Amino acid sequence: MSTRIAVRAIIMQKDTLLCVKLKAYHGIPRDDFWCLPGGGVDEGEALIPALKREMIEETGVTPEIGALLYVHQFSDGNAPNLEFFFHVTNAEDYLMVDTSQTTHGEEEIAELDFVDPKTTYILPTFLSKDDLAEKISNGPTTIVNLLDDAAVA
Repeated sequence: MSTRIAVRAIIMQKDTLLCVKLKAYHGIPRDDFWCLPGGGVDEGEALIPALKREMIEETGVTPEIGALLYVHQFSDGNAPNLEFFFHVTNAEDYLMVDTSQTTHGEEEIAELDFVDPKTTYILPTFLSKDDLAEKISNGPTTIVNLLDDAAVA
């Protein structure tokens, strides 16, 4: 069983976080939670190019990638997963995203918005518990090993 590797963008605008609600996947609804934009790393692909590709596919905006903030390891019941969460610094470029102008946005995303991480159900849940603004300003990379935390496919 191989590990699924994914990259995610942490994009803060004031006290809000850019999140998406995903469309159903293989008949499984995924619109009861928010998650961060991003996605799977292709075999042989490096993390930074993978995040750039995923963000352009989903939002049409080229990210300015900053520090690696979190590494999240979990199991979704089928396979081990490893996610890398990078700070994206050009938040203002994501204020007016039009997913109809993207290659994957309308296919994968039901909703895209800046939401309050303290009052919104976001997976993985540590994103609502941590002080993300402080993490961006001060924190080194955090390794989060939450095998019981819900996964985002």
